[in-house]
Amino acid sequence: MDNNLFDDLVSSIEEAGAIKRKEIQASRITELELPDIKEVREKTGLSQVEFASRLHISARTLQNWEQGRRYPTGPAATLIRILDAHPSLI
Repeated sequence: MDNNLFDDLVSSIEEAGAIKRKEIQASRITELELPDIKEVREKTGLSQVEFASRLHISARTLQNWEQGRRYPTGPAATLIRILDAHPSLI
């Protein structure tokens, strides 16, 4: 590995550690808006049970998402964003 690349990597790791220890604040935080999950489901034309089954989640979890009691995170949130833009993918 090129020394400059290695030095950049070490610097980034040190900075990540400082952020985690709350010694410094992250320079930027990106938050993506989550679309209305019920509207996304309705775009697909599926019932709650069918939609939940296709996402491999329980119908209860989907109900909690739709009612705002809980929110999908990580890959589930990403999948909801994709389905919002392309409902036929489900």
